[in-house]
Amino acid sequence: MEQIKLFIELTRLKRPIGYMLLFWPCAWGLTLAYDFNGEKTTYIFYISLFFVGAILMRSAGCIINDIADRKFDNKVFRTKNRPIASGKVSVIKGIIYSSILCLFAFLVLIQFNYLTIILALGSMPLAFTYPLMKRYTYWPQLFLGITFNYGLILGWTSIENDINIVPIILYFGAIFWTLGFDTIYGFQDIKDDEIIGLKSTSIKFKSKPHLFLKLCYAIFLISLFMVSFVMEFSKFYYFTLIIVSFHMFYFQINRLKIENSKNCLEIFKSNNLLGFIVLISLIIGKTL
Repeated sequence: MEQIKLFIELTRLKRPIGYMLLFWPCAWGLTLAYDFNGEKTTYIFYISLFFVGAILMRSAGCIINDIADRKFDNKVFRTKNRPIASGKVSVIKGIIYSSILCLFAFLVLIQFNYLTIILALGSMPLAFTYPLMKRYTYWPQLFLGITFNYGLILGWTSIENDINIVPIILYFGAIFWTLGFDTIYGFQDIKDDEIIGLKSTSIKFKSKPHLFLKLCYAIFLISLFMVSFVMEFSKFYYFTLIIVSFHMFYFQINRLKIENSKNCLEIFKSNNLLGFIVLISLIIGKTL
């Protein structure tokens, strides 16, 4: 039972925000490509596969991240008790756990078409090099955005079996969504990160956080508008974007207090709701 508890803690299974933020772009891409005038079984099946895949890959990614950051984590108050940083789980055992999770994720992946499989395998270097970026650049959140939103392309190709401008537009915008919310998340660790020499956009833009976040979220919102024009969404879609805009610019940016860790975490977690709202918006745009 102790090992099970450590595994759950290691993979952050009790904190679903991580895998949900990985899942939403997959669901967006799938929804953009899917023809809702036909039967709905394939949509439900594929979205379930992406959900399971997001859980498995996020869990494996957490372990790899903890292995790579173990010497830094034990110097940061928020992370010093993580299983690998604290020595409760060995690096070898962590690698074994991560490999098993990746194997199960691969079994999920092979349910899709060949293009989706190839593209997904091609993204693996991104997933496993992201934890190293904070050592060398102030833009690790940008690399996270490129990695986390890759599922949007996969969601599209799983249905269309090709790539065109539509998923690329939203993928580009979603990268800035992630850049924004992970910058908010990073404000929790600014003091410790500066002491131990790690870099982030949270540190780089700490003097003008609201301006930077407005720019990131504006790009994401523009991408949502552009997709609607290309796809010829219904007028009801634009009403839902008012809710998306309100959530990003008022609930998140206007209420943000970067010196308050609890406030930063609360606002970061609210992006799970935002991901759901965007999904509903896309469904409404395509079906009403």
